[in-house]
Amino acid sequence: MTDEPTCGRGLAANAALPGKIAELSAALAEVLERHMKALDLSDEHSRREHALYDRLAREHRDAAAALADTAARMAAARDLPMGRHDMAAMADAAMGAAFERFVRREEELLQLLQSRLDDDRVMLSTMRDEGDWAS
Repeated sequence: MTDEPTCGRGLAANAALPGKIAELSAALAEVLERHMKALDLSDEHSRREHALYDRLAREHRDAAAALADTAARMAAARDLPMGRHDMAAMADAAMGAAFERFVRREEELLQLLQSRLDDDRVMLSTMRDEGDWAS
């Protein structure tokens, strides 16, 4: 096989995106599940919170599993033979607009993560200071 770019190699190269989002979603599910253990279920508000967190954790786990499967299929496509393409369709305005939206969503995700990260690090530091654990 040559080192020419192919759609299969492109899919494989992009597999890290759904893979990492899957890991993030699974990690959030774990945080929600562990938070549930701190709730006093004799309190009505805590029971409602517990029920919501339980549902959200399951939904995050389901999403993580689906994204991990997608990432694995994308990575496995590395050696997919290159098929014929209609280059006019590949270069049309709709394709360009779709890719532009994708790039904008990547930028928005990066900005979101950057803005959250400082707050999350502060919370993590506080949890370490108040807890009896260290990573």
